[in-house]
Amino acid sequence: MTKTLASPTSAPSAAPGLTSPPVLGGLGLFTVLLGAALPLIDFFIVNVALPTIGEDLHAGEAVLELVVAGYGVAYAVLLVLGGRLGDLFGRRRLFLGGLAAFGLTSLACGLAPDAWTLVAARAAQGAAAAAMLPQVLATIQAGTAGARRARAMGLYGATAGLSMVAGQILGGVLVAADIAGSGWRAVFLVNVPAVLLGLVLAVRAVPDTRSPRPEPVDGPGTVLLAASLLTLLVPLTEGRAAGWPLWTWVALAAFPFAAWGFYRVERGADRAGRTPLVPPSLFALPSLRRGLLVLVPFSVGFSGFMFVLAVALQQGARLGPVEAGLALVPLAASFFLVSLCGPRLVNRFGTRVVPAGGLLQAAGLLLLALAARRSWPDLDLVTLAPGAAVAGAGQALQMPILMRTILSEVPAARAGVGGGVMITTQQSALALGVATLGSLFLALVPGLGMRDALVTTLLTQLALVLLTVALSLRLPRRIG
Repeated sequence: MTKTLASPTSAPSAAPGLTSPPVLGGLGLFTVLLGAALPLIDFFIVNVALPTIGEDLHAGEAVLELVVAGYGVAYAVLLVLGGRLGDLFGRRRLFLGGLAAFGLTSLACGLAPDAWTLVAARAAQGAAAAAMLPQVLATIQAGTAGARRARAMGLYGATAGLSMVAGQILGGVLVAADIAGSGWRAVFLVNVPAVLLGLVLAVRAVPDTRSPRPEPVDGPGTVLLAASLLTLLVPLTEGRAAGWPLWTWVALAAFPFAAWGFYRVERGADRAGRTPLVPPSLFALPSLRRGLLVLVPFSVGFSGFMFVLAVALQQGARLGPVEAGLALVPLAASFFLVSLCGPRLVNRFGTRVVPAGGLLQAAGLLLLALAARRSWPDLDLVTLAPGAAVAGAGQALQMPILMRTILSEVPAARAGVGGGVMITTQQSALALGVATLGSLFLALVPGLGMRDALVTTLLTQLALVLLTVALSLRLPRRIG
Protein backbone atom coordinates (compact mmCIF):
# COMPACT_ATOMS: atom_id res chain seq x y z
CA MET A 1 0.00 0.00 0.00
CA THR A 2 1.21 3.52 -0.75
CA LYS A 3 1.84 5.61 2.33
CA THR A 4 -0.62 8.41 2.91
CA LEU A 5 0.94 11.82 3.24
CA ALA A 6 0.28 13.74 6.40
CA SER A 7 -1.94 16.77 6.22
CA PRO A 8 -0.13 19.71 4.70
CA THR A 9 -1.63 22.00 7.29
CA SER A 10 -0.20 20.09 10.25
CA ALA A 11 1.93 22.03 12.69
CA PRO A 12 5.68 21.58 12.79
CA SER A 13 6.69 18.37 14.53
CA ALA A 14 8.86 18.46 17.60
CA ALA A 15 12.13 16.63 17.61
CA PRO A 16 12.30 13.61 19.92
CA GLY A 17 12.61 14.69 23.53
CA LEU A 18 11.14 18.17 22.98
CA THR A 19 7.85 19.12 24.61
CA SER A 20 6.83 21.72 22.02
CA PRO A 21 7.50 22.30 18.35
CA PRO A 22 10.83 24.04 17.66
CA VAL A 23 10.60 27.65 16.60
CA LEU A 24 12.87 29.27 14.02
CA GLY A 25 13.41 32.86 15.14
CA GLY A 26 14.67 35.83 13.17
CA LEU A 27 18.36 35.23 13.85
CA GLY A 28 17.96 31.54 13.04
CA LEU A 29 16.23 32.39 9.76
CA PHE A 30 19.05 34.77 8.85
CA THR A 31 21.57 32.03 9.59
CA VAL A 32 19.95 29.34 7.47
CA LEU A 33 19.44 31.83 4.63
CA LEU A 34 23.17 32.60 4.80
CA GLY A 35 23.74 28.87 4.46
CA ALA A 36 21.39 28.80 1.47
CA ALA A 37 23.14 31.71 -0.23
CA LEU A 38 26.69 30.33 -0.13
CA PRO A 39 26.23 27.26 -2.41
CA LEU A 40 24.25 29.23 -4.99
CA ILE A 41 26.78 32.08 -5.00
CA ASP A 42 29.55 29.55 -5.59
CA PHE A 43 27.79 28.00 -8.57
CA PHE A 44 27.99 31.34 -10.41
CA ILE A 45 30.97 33.08 -8.83
CA VAL A 46 33.47 31.25 -11.05
CA ASN A 47 31.86 32.33 -14.34
CA VAL A 48 33.84 35.57 -14.57
CA ALA A 49 36.91 34.02 -12.92
CA LEU A 50 37.39 31.16 -15.40
CA PRO A 51 39.64 33.06 -17.85
CA THR A 52 41.98 34.08 -15.00
CA ILE A 53 41.97 30.54 -13.56
CA GLY A 54 42.84 29.07 -16.95
CA GLU A 55 45.72 31.48 -17.44
CA ASP A 56 47.14 31.06 -13.94
CA LEU A 57 46.87 27.25 -13.75
CA HIS A 58 47.54 26.62 -17.47
CA ALA A 59 44.21 24.80 -17.77
CA GLY A 60 42.48 24.05 -21.05
CA GLU A 61 38.80 24.49 -21.80
CA ALA A 62 37.86 20.91 -20.89
CA VAL A 63 39.46 21.19 -17.44
CA LEU A 64 37.83 24.57 -16.82
CA GLU A 65 34.48 22.98 -17.70
CA LEU A 66 35.19 20.44 -14.96
CA VAL A 67 35.77 23.23 -12.45
CA VAL A 68 32.13 24.20 -13.04
CA ALA A 69 30.69 20.74 -13.69
CA GLY A 70 32.47 18.97 -10.81
CA TYR A 71 30.78 21.25 -8.31
CA GLY A 72 27.37 21.23 -9.99
CA VAL A 73 27.17 17.48 -10.57
CA ALA A 74 28.32 16.47 -7.06
CA TYR A 75 25.88 19.00 -5.64
CA ALA A 76 22.92 17.73 -7.69
CA VAL A 77 23.65 14.02 -7.19
CA LEU A 78 23.82 14.17 -3.38
CA LEU A 79 21.10 16.69 -2.54
CA VAL A 80 18.23 14.26 -1.95
CA LEU A 81 20.50 12.04 0.14
CA GLY A 82 21.45 15.11 2.19
CA GLY A 83 17.78 15.77 2.87
CA ARG A 84 17.18 12.18 4.00
CA LEU A 85 20.22 12.25 6.30
CA GLY A 86 18.93 15.45 7.89
CA ASP A 87 15.55 13.83 8.54
CA LEU A 88 17.36 10.84 10.07
CA PHE A 89 20.15 12.37 12.16
CA GLY A 90 18.87 15.89 12.80
CA ARG A 91 18.86 18.87 10.48
CA ARG A 92 20.87 21.13 12.74
CA ARG A 93 23.67 18.57 12.94
CA LEU A 94 23.79 18.13 9.16
CA PHE A 95 23.61 21.89 8.63
CA LEU A 96 26.56 22.49 10.96
CA GLY A 97 28.58 19.63 9.48
CA GLY A 98 27.84 20.64 5.90
CA LEU A 99 28.61 24.30 6.61
CA ALA A 100 31.96 23.43 8.23
CA ALA A 101 32.85 21.12 5.33
CA PHE A 102 31.89 23.85 2.86
CA GLY A 103 34.33 26.22 4.56
CA LEU A 104 37.16 23.67 4.51
CA THR A 105 36.62 22.74 0.86
CA SER A 106 36.40 26.43 -0.08
CA LEU A 107 39.80 26.88 1.57
CA ALA A 108 41.11 23.90 -0.42
CA CYS A 109 39.81 25.50 -3.65
CA GLY A 110 41.46 28.79 -2.83
CA LEU A 111 44.82 27.13 -2.09
CA ALA A 112 44.75 24.64 -4.98
CA PRO A 113 48.25 24.41 -6.55
CA ASP A 114 47.04 23.08 -9.92
CA ALA A 115 43.92 22.66 -12.01
CA TRP A 116 43.18 19.03 -11.14
CA THR A 117 43.43 19.73 -7.42
CA LEU A 118 40.95 22.55 -7.95
CA VAL A 119 38.57 20.19 -9.79
CA ALA A 120 38.71 17.67 -6.92
CA ALA A 121 38.21 20.38 -4.30
CA ARG A 122 35.24 21.77 -6.24
CA ALA A 123 33.59 18.35 -6.32
CA ALA A 124 34.10 18.04 -2.55
CA GLN A 125 32.68 21.54 -2.13
CA GLY A 126 29.57 20.49 -4.05
CA ALA A 127 29.15 17.45 -1.79
CA ALA A 128 29.40 19.68 1.30
CA ALA A 129 26.76 22.01 -0.15
CA ALA A 130 24.48 19.01 -0.72
CA ALA A 131 24.69 18.12 2.97
CA MET A 132 23.91 21.68 4.07
CA LEU A 133 21.32 23.14 1.73
CA PRO A 134 18.39 20.67 2.15
CA GLN A 135 18.46 21.38 5.90
CA VAL A 136 17.60 25.03 5.22
CA LEU A 137 14.22 24.31 3.64
CA ALA A 138 13.49 21.47 6.06
CA THR A 139 14.24 23.68 9.07
CA ILE A 140 11.98 26.42 7.69
CA GLN A 141 9.19 23.88 7.10
CA ALA A 142 9.55 22.32 10.57
CA GLY A 143 10.25 25.51 12.54
CA THR A 144 7.59 27.85 11.15
CA ALA A 145 3.88 27.77 10.38
CA GLY A 146 1.19 29.91 8.77
CA ALA A 147 2.11 33.46 7.83
CA ARG A 148 5.63 33.09 9.28
CA ARG A 149 6.30 30.14 7.00
CA ALA A 150 4.97 32.01 3.97
CA ARG A 151 7.25 34.96 4.77
CA ALA A 152 10.26 32.69 5.37
CA MET A 153 9.70 30.82 2.11
CA GLY A 154 9.37 34.10 0.24
CA LEU A 155 12.69 35.25 1.74
CA TYR A 156 14.28 31.93 0.77
CA GLY A 157 13.21 32.31 -2.84
CA ALA A 158 14.41 35.92 -2.94
CA THR A 159 17.73 34.88 -1.39
CA ALA A 160 18.18 32.13 -3.98
CA GLY A 161 17.62 34.47 -6.91
CA LEU A 162 19.79 37.27 -5.53
CA SER A 163 22.59 34.82 -4.69
CA MET A 164 22.84 33.65 -8.29
CA VAL A 165 23.20 37.19 -9.58
CA ALA A 166 25.36 38.38 -6.68
CA GLY A 167 27.77 35.49 -7.24
CA GLN A 168 28.64 36.72 -10.70
CA ILE A 169 28.96 40.35 -9.57
CA LEU A 170 31.08 39.42 -6.54
CA GLY A 171 33.30 37.19 -8.66
CA GLY A 172 34.18 40.03 -10.99
CA VAL A 173 34.92 42.44 -8.15
CA LEU A 174 37.12 39.99 -6.24
CA VAL A 175 39.15 38.94 -9.28
CA ALA A 176 39.84 42.55 -10.24
CA ALA A 177 40.57 43.62 -6.65
CA ASP A 178 43.39 41.03 -6.47
CA ILE A 179 43.37 41.21 -2.66
CA ALA A 180 46.90 40.61 -1.34
CA GLY A 181 47.80 39.18 -4.73
CA SER A 182 45.21 36.42 -4.40
CA GLY A 183 43.65 36.98 -7.84
CA TRP A 184 40.96 34.39 -8.61
CA ARG A 185 41.59 32.55 -5.34
CA ALA A 186 39.63 35.21 -3.45
CA VAL A 187 36.36 33.98 -5.01
CA PHE A 188 36.73 30.84 -2.89
CA LEU A 189 38.58 32.22 0.16
CA VAL A 190 35.81 34.77 0.75
CA ASN A 191 33.62 31.87 1.90
CA VAL A 192 35.80 31.11 4.93
CA PRO A 193 34.87 34.12 7.12
CA ALA A 194 31.22 33.78 6.04
CA VAL A 195 31.24 30.13 7.14
CA LEU A 196 32.83 30.99 10.50
CA LEU A 197 30.10 33.58 11.12
CA GLY A 198 27.44 31.07 10.10
CA LEU A 199 28.77 28.40 12.46
CA VAL A 200 28.76 30.78 15.44
CA LEU A 201 25.22 31.92 14.70
CA ALA A 202 23.93 28.40 13.96
CA VAL A 203 25.08 27.06 17.33
CA ARG A 204 23.11 29.84 19.02
CA ALA A 205 20.02 30.28 16.88
CA VAL A 206 19.15 27.28 14.68
CA PRO A 207 16.72 24.84 16.36
CA ASP A 208 17.25 21.10 16.18
CA THR A 209 14.56 19.37 14.12
CA ARG A 210 14.21 15.95 12.55
CA SER A 211 11.51 13.76 11.12
CA PRO A 212 9.34 12.19 13.87
CA ARG A 213 9.42 8.93 11.88
CA PRO A 214 12.91 8.78 10.34
CA GLU A 215 13.54 6.03 7.82
CA PRO A 216 16.88 4.38 6.94
CA VAL A 217 18.72 5.47 3.82
CA ASP A 218 17.39 3.93 0.61
CA GLY A 219 20.60 2.37 -0.76
CA PRO A 220 19.35 1.12 -4.15
CA GLY A 221 17.45 4.35 -4.77
CA THR A 222 20.49 6.46 -3.89
CA VAL A 223 22.72 4.52 -6.29
CA LEU A 224 20.21 4.63 -9.14
CA LEU A 225 19.48 8.35 -8.70
CA ALA A 226 23.21 9.06 -8.76
CA ALA A 227 23.59 6.94 -11.90
CA SER A 228 20.69 8.74 -13.59
CA LEU A 229 22.05 12.21 -12.90
CA LEU A 230 25.65 11.31 -13.71
CA THR A 231 24.81 9.71 -17.05
CA LEU A 232 22.84 12.83 -18.01
CA LEU A 233 24.81 15.75 -16.58
CA VAL A 234 28.43 14.65 -17.05
CA PRO A 235 28.30 14.05 -20.82
CA LEU A 236 26.21 17.17 -21.44
CA THR A 237 28.52 19.42 -19.42
CA GLU A 238 31.79 17.89 -20.68
CA GLY A 239 30.86 16.63 -24.16
CA ARG A 240 31.44 19.77 -26.22
CA ALA A 241 34.78 20.67 -24.63
CA ALA A 242 35.98 17.06 -24.89
CA GLY A 243 34.96 16.73 -28.55
CA TRP A 244 32.05 14.35 -27.89
CA PRO A 245 34.06 11.12 -27.45
CA LEU A 246 32.37 7.72 -27.42
CA TRP A 247 31.88 7.63 -23.64
CA THR A 248 29.60 10.67 -23.78
CA TRP A 249 27.21 8.92 -26.17
CA VAL A 250 27.32 5.69 -24.17
CA ALA A 251 26.47 7.61 -20.99
CA LEU A 252 23.56 9.44 -22.63
CA ALA A 253 22.24 6.14 -24.01
CA ALA A 254 22.38 4.67 -20.49
CA PHE A 255 20.45 7.57 -18.92
CA PRO A 256 16.86 6.46 -19.75
CA PHE A 257 17.57 2.96 -18.45
CA ALA A 258 19.02 4.28 -15.19
CA ALA A 259 16.09 6.68 -14.78
CA TRP A 260 13.53 3.92 -15.45
CA GLY A 261 15.29 1.62 -12.98
CA PHE A 262 15.20 4.37 -10.34
CA TYR A 263 11.48 4.90 -10.86
CA ARG A 264 10.70 1.19 -10.61
CA VAL A 265 12.75 0.73 -7.42
CA GLU A 266 11.19 3.78 -5.77
CA ARG A 267 7.66 2.79 -6.72
CA GLY A 268 8.23 -0.72 -5.38
CA ALA A 269 9.55 0.59 -2.07
CA ASP A 270 6.61 2.99 -1.74
CA ARG A 271 4.07 0.22 -2.39
CA ALA A 272 5.81 -2.06 0.11
CA GLY A 273 5.30 0.52 2.86
CA ARG A 274 8.93 1.65 3.05
CA THR A 275 10.05 5.24 2.53
CA PRO A 276 12.08 5.45 -0.66
CA LEU A 277 14.65 8.15 -1.33
CA VAL A 278 12.12 10.04 -3.49
CA PRO A 279 8.60 8.85 -2.58
CA PRO A 280 6.49 8.72 -5.77
CA SER A 281 3.49 9.60 -3.60
CA LEU A 282 4.99 13.09 -3.15
CA PHE A 283 4.20 13.73 -6.80
CA ALA A 284 0.51 13.24 -6.04
CA LEU A 285 0.69 16.80 -4.65
CA PRO A 286 -0.39 19.04 -7.58
CA SER A 287 1.57 22.04 -6.29
CA LEU A 288 4.83 20.07 -6.17
CA ARG A 289 4.36 18.19 -9.44
CA ARG A 290 3.29 21.19 -11.52
CA GLY A 291 5.73 23.55 -9.82
CA LEU A 292 8.70 21.33 -10.66
CA LEU A 293 7.63 21.31 -14.32
CA VAL A 294 7.85 25.11 -14.33
CA LEU A 295 11.11 25.19 -12.37
CA VAL A 296 13.04 23.18 -14.98
CA PRO A 297 12.81 25.53 -18.00
CA PHE A 298 13.08 28.57 -15.72
CA SER A 299 16.36 27.35 -14.19
CA VAL A 300 17.79 26.14 -17.51
CA GLY A 301 17.23 29.59 -18.98
CA PHE A 302 18.50 31.44 -15.91
CA SER A 303 21.87 29.67 -15.66
CA GLY A 304 22.41 29.62 -19.41
CA PHE A 305 21.76 33.36 -19.56
CA MET A 306 24.24 34.11 -16.77
CA PHE A 307 26.99 31.97 -18.33
CA VAL A 308 26.53 33.24 -21.88
CA LEU A 309 26.40 36.88 -20.81
CA ALA A 310 29.62 36.51 -18.79
CA VAL A 311 31.45 35.02 -21.80
CA ALA A 312 30.03 37.51 -24.31
CA LEU A 313 30.84 40.58 -22.23
CA GLN A 314 34.41 39.49 -21.47
CA GLN A 315 35.47 37.84 -24.73
CA GLY A 316 33.26 39.73 -27.17
CA ALA A 317 32.68 43.20 -25.72
CA ARG A 318 36.15 43.09 -24.08
CA LEU A 319 34.92 44.19 -20.67
CA GLY A 320 37.00 43.45 -17.60
CA PRO A 321 35.67 41.17 -14.86
CA VAL A 322 34.42 44.11 -12.78
CA GLU A 323 32.55 45.72 -15.68
CA ALA A 324 31.10 42.33 -16.71
CA GLY A 325 29.89 41.73 -13.18
CA LEU A 326 28.53 45.24 -12.65
CA ALA A 327 26.48 44.95 -15.84
CA LEU A 328 24.18 42.71 -13.80
CA VAL A 329 23.63 45.27 -11.00
CA PRO A 330 20.33 46.57 -12.55
CA LEU A 331 19.07 42.98 -12.70
CA ALA A 332 19.99 42.35 -9.05
CA ALA A 333 18.52 45.66 -7.87
CA SER A 334 15.18 45.17 -9.62
CA PHE A 335 15.02 41.55 -8.45
CA PHE A 336 15.48 42.67 -4.83
CA LEU A 337 12.95 45.50 -4.97
CA VAL A 338 10.25 43.53 -6.80
CA SER A 339 10.69 40.44 -4.61
CA LEU A 340 9.67 42.57 -1.62
CA CYS A 341 6.28 43.08 -3.28
CA GLY A 342 5.84 39.40 -4.12
CA PRO A 343 3.99 38.25 -0.97
CA ARG A 344 1.39 41.03 -1.23
CA LEU A 345 0.85 40.31 -4.91
CA VAL A 346 0.39 36.60 -4.20
CA ASN A 347 -2.17 37.34 -1.49
CA ARG A 348 -4.15 39.38 -3.99
CA PHE A 349 -3.68 37.55 -7.30
CA GLY A 350 -2.48 34.07 -6.31
CA THR A 351 -0.06 32.18 -8.54
CA ARG A 352 -1.16 34.16 -11.61
CA VAL A 353 1.73 36.41 -10.60
CA VAL A 354 4.11 33.73 -11.98
CA PRO A 355 3.01 33.86 -15.66
CA ALA A 356 2.85 37.66 -15.42
CA GLY A 357 6.47 37.60 -14.26
CA GLY A 358 7.35 35.34 -17.17
CA LEU A 359 5.93 37.81 -19.66
CA LEU A 360 7.89 40.62 -17.99
CA GLN A 361 11.07 38.55 -18.19
CA ALA A 362 10.38 37.89 -21.88
CA ALA A 363 10.14 41.64 -22.50
CA GLY A 364 13.48 42.12 -20.73
CA LEU A 365 15.17 39.50 -22.91
CA LEU A 366 13.87 41.20 -26.05
CA LEU A 367 15.32 44.51 -24.85
CA LEU A 368 18.67 42.82 -24.17
CA ALA A 369 18.68 41.21 -27.61
CA LEU A 370 17.90 44.57 -29.25
CA ALA A 371 20.67 46.26 -27.25
CA ALA A 372 23.18 43.61 -28.32
CA ARG A 373 22.05 43.87 -31.94
CA ARG A 374 22.27 47.67 -32.11
CA SER A 375 25.21 48.52 -29.87
CA TRP A 376 27.67 45.63 -30.30
CA PRO A 377 30.45 45.60 -29.24
CA ASP A 378 29.91 48.75 -27.16
CA LEU A 379 27.92 47.04 -24.43
CA ASP A 380 28.11 48.37 -20.90
CA LEU A 381 25.99 48.84 -17.79
CA VAL A 382 24.02 51.75 -19.29
CA THR A 383 23.27 49.96 -22.56
CA LEU A 384 22.14 46.77 -20.85
CA ALA A 385 20.36 48.38 -17.88
CA PRO A 386 16.79 48.63 -19.27
CA GLY A 387 16.62 45.01 -20.41
CA ALA A 388 18.42 43.69 -17.33
CA ALA A 389 16.14 45.60 -14.95
CA VAL A 390 12.96 44.39 -16.66
CA ALA A 391 14.22 40.79 -16.81
CA GLY A 392 15.19 40.91 -13.12
CA ALA A 393 11.75 42.16 -12.15
CA GLY A 394 10.16 39.31 -14.08
CA GLN A 395 12.42 36.72 -12.46
CA ALA A 396 11.55 38.11 -9.01
CA LEU A 397 7.88 37.47 -9.68
CA GLN A 398 8.62 33.84 -10.53
CA MET A 399 11.38 32.23 -8.48
CA PRO A 400 10.36 33.03 -4.86
CA ILE A 401 6.68 32.35 -5.52
CA LEU A 402 7.43 29.19 -7.46
CA MET A 403 9.56 27.74 -4.66
CA ARG A 404 6.93 28.59 -2.08
CA THR A 405 4.27 26.91 -4.24
CA ILE A 406 6.28 23.70 -4.74
CA LEU A 407 6.69 23.08 -1.00
CA SER A 408 3.34 24.45 0.16
CA GLU A 409 1.68 21.04 0.57
CA VAL A 410 4.69 18.99 1.68
CA PRO A 411 4.13 17.84 5.28
CA ALA A 412 6.73 18.72 7.92
CA ALA A 413 7.61 15.03 8.38
CA ARG A 414 8.90 14.94 4.80
CA ALA A 415 10.33 18.43 4.69
CA GLY A 416 13.89 17.22 4.09
CA VAL A 417 12.90 14.93 1.22
CA GLY A 418 10.62 17.56 -0.35
CA GLY A 419 13.29 20.23 -0.15
CA GLY A 420 15.89 17.85 -1.52
CA VAL A 421 13.70 16.97 -4.52
CA MET A 422 13.10 20.64 -5.34
CA ILE A 423 16.73 21.69 -5.01
CA THR A 424 17.95 18.64 -6.96
CA THR A 425 15.58 19.56 -9.78
CA GLN A 426 16.74 23.16 -9.69
CA GLN A 427 20.45 22.31 -9.52
CA SER A 428 20.22 19.74 -12.32
CA ALA A 429 18.42 22.30 -14.47
CA LEU A 430 21.05 24.95 -13.68
CA ALA A 431 23.77 22.54 -14.82
CA LEU A 432 21.76 21.71 -17.95
CA GLY A 433 21.38 25.40 -18.71
CA VAL A 434 25.14 25.95 -18.80
CA ALA A 435 25.58 22.75 -20.83
CA THR A 436 22.86 23.39 -23.40
CA LEU A 437 22.56 27.14 -23.88
CA GLY A 438 26.28 27.59 -23.19
CA SER A 439 27.20 24.94 -25.75
CA LEU A 440 24.75 26.41 -28.28
CA PHE A 441 26.30 29.86 -27.90
CA LEU A 442 29.90 28.64 -28.18
CA ALA A 443 29.03 26.45 -31.17
CA LEU A 444 27.41 29.39 -33.00
CA VAL A 445 30.26 31.84 -32.43
CA PRO A 446 32.62 30.56 -35.20
CA GLY A 447 29.94 30.74 -37.90
CA LEU A 448 27.79 33.70 -36.81
CA GLY A 449 30.17 35.82 -34.79
CA MET A 450 29.83 36.74 -31.12
CA ARG A 451 27.03 39.28 -31.58
CA ASP A 452 24.65 37.11 -33.58
CA ALA A 453 25.44 34.08 -31.44
CA LEU A 454 24.46 36.09 -28.35
CA VAL A 455 21.24 37.34 -29.94
CA THR A 456 20.31 33.83 -31.11
CA THR A 457 20.93 32.38 -27.66
CA LEU A 458 18.84 35.11 -26.00
CA LEU A 459 15.97 34.35 -28.38
CA THR A 460 16.32 30.64 -27.54
CA GLN A 461 16.01 31.50 -23.88
CA LEU A 462 12.97 33.58 -24.77
CA ALA A 463 11.32 30.40 -26.05
CA LEU A 464 12.06 28.73 -22.70
CA VAL A 465 10.51 31.67 -20.86
CA LEU A 466 7.35 31.39 -22.94
CA LEU A 467 7.25 27.68 -22.06
CA THR A 468 7.38 28.56 -18.35
CA VAL A 469 4.51 30.98 -18.88
CA ALA A 470 2.38 28.26 -20.49
CA LEU A 471 3.22 25.69 -17.79
CA SER A 472 2.68 28.13 -14.93
CA LEU A 473 -0.94 28.63 -15.98
CA ARG A 474 -1.57 25.11 -14.60
CA LEU A 475 -0.29 25.93 -11.09
CA PRO A 476 -2.90 25.76 -8.31
CA ARG A 477 -4.48 29.22 -8.14
CA ARG A 478 -3.85 29.66 -4.42
CA ILE A 479 -0.84 28.65 -2.33
CA GLY A 480 -1.77 26.44 0.61
